[in-house]
Amino acid sequence: MTSNELNDSQVGQYCHDLATRLYPICRSLTGPGVRETLSILASEIQGLEIKEVPSGTTAFDWTVPDEWEIRGAYIADEHGNKIVDFQDHNLHVLGYSEPVDRVVILDELEKHLYSLPDQPDAIPYITSYYSRRWGFCLTHNQRQTLKPGSYRVVIDSTLKPGVLNYAEVMIPGESKEEVFLSTYVCHPSMANNELSGPVVTTALVRWLMSLPSRKYTYRVVFIPETIGSIVYLSKHHKHLQSTVIAGFNISCVGDDRCYSYLPSRNGRTLSDRAAVHALRSIDPNFKIYTWLDRGSDERQYCSPGVDLPIATIMRSKYGEYPEYHTSLDDFSVVTPSGLAGGFAAIRDAIEIVEANVTLRCTVLCEPQLGKRGLYPTISTKDTAAQVGAMMGMISYCDGEHSLLDIAEKIGQPFKKLQGILGPLMENGLLVKVDS
Repeated sequence: MTSNELNDSQVGQYCHDLATRLYPICRSLTGPGVRETLSILASEIQGLEIKEVPSGTTAFDWTVPDEWEIRGAYIADEHGNKIVDFQDHNLHVLGYSEPVDRVVILDELEKHLYSLPDQPDAIPYITSYYSRRWGFCLTHNQRQTLKPGSYRVVIDSTLKPGVLNYAEVMIPGESKEEVFLSTYVCHPSMANNELSGPVVTTALVRWLMSLPSRKYTYRVVFIPETIGSIVYLSKHHKHLQSTVIAGFNISCVGDDRCYSYLPSRNGRTLSDRAAVHALRSIDPNFKIYTWLDRGSDERQYCSPGVDLPIATIMRSKYGEYPEYHTSLDDFSVVTPSGLAGGFAAIRDAIEIVEANVTLRCTVLCEPQLGKRGLYPTISTKDTAAQVGAMMGMISYCDGEHSLLDIAEKIGQPFKKLQGILGPLMENGLLVKVDS
């Protein structure tokens, strides 16, 4: 699509179509799969810049690994029949496997096989990024069919100095203060754990770009998980610490099962409060995790000494749904409606961040709302209920409470107070205060 505008009825299908396009690509920390993925995303996002960092680059306590490229792999029996083939599913190869072409007996082969007895029809996702080895992943049912004998194992791969790629886009706003969005592009063919994040983030970027104006500047990155965020922070953490006022790590936002939230390490940042408020309005039964349940790039963004205000809004959290890190994480799990819900939850949280203002009432005591057409002219026992949210809101407009503060205090949806705010400001009863 050439236009940035996506309405609510389009966004779920747009994300699903983009995920379907990206699904077959074999991604890893580095290599042509990441570059192909970022190139496709760049065709959807105006101004997305693809960057590269050489292998061997030091980033804090880490080093950018060699680049990995996989062209094919298989296990064949004594008759040349391919029992396991990378061409059938790219999870069949242990991530970052070194090249191999040899004949082994079954006892030796078993040392290089990975399967899940508890999920016998699933291919597990296994990697060995920082230790050299080779291996194959297969369903446990496949594994049980292997008979004693000789097998040829071939992994046509390359491990050599290259680059780590990531991409970023800046979306300017009225303020130089920033909202930071991060998602990752390093997993092979899995739909929720990998692709839901980048496709929903793409839709969010297009929505942000379609707005006539933005209060804040938006910094959005598509990176390999862990090493990518560490590399990015090693280059930009000082700037981010001085400018980022809120942000979200975007992962696992594509299924229909639930909504969930994982806090920043601080737990009470603007991002945390906006996330909780947005989710409470969508699904009061959303799941709340703790910082001890972390597992994605929030580990880096909120680490001591970095301390960025990054929270995570998800549908089913990584590690908490049965298909996680297996071949079963496909489009039976991720749906257009699930993606649309993930998009809506993060968009609502961003809208709260954008619209949050500190307010002050311009008159002492209660303003007379009736003469401005804002209060019922006949007093009944239901009058207080009709205007309760408005009166509660006004009572906290002391120049020290933000709209989100007030929404939390009086137990009203932020969007409802936004609707009330307009007429009060038009009548000169409330003014914004620089925070």
